[in-house]
Amino acid sequence: QVRLVESGGGLVQAGGSLRLSCAASGRTFSNYRMAWFRQAPGKEREFVAAVWWSSGSTVYADSVKGRFTISRDNAKNTVYLQMNSLKPEDTAVYVCASTIMYRPLYDYDYWGQGTQVTVSS
Repeated sequence: QVRLVESGGGLVQAGGSLRLSCAASGRTFSNYRMAWFRQAPGKEREFVAAVWWSSGSTVYADSVKGRFTISRDNAKNTVYLQMNSLKPEDTAVYVCASTIMYRPLYDYDYWGQGTQVTVSS
């Protein structure tokens, strides 16, 4: 069974940086796509970024392009989200997700529990 465990959230000042990690286990992920979503209080869940495990290709939401970087470490079965130039509007619970690579970009089968990111102004 696929298990996704996030870590790395916390409180940071505006303009600061954080790196989130998502440790994946339970299967081979070579033909999977991994993604980060976020959900702020009172708002719907929002796509942030995705990476195709085999190729390393990436895609980003416009709101984070140029500030966030998604990457994966095949040896550690871990996906990262490096977040720079953080803004108060980035405050949310960040959740890791995975699915087989040919599913639509916003459709995922497996989800982690999430990690809180709070950006103070």
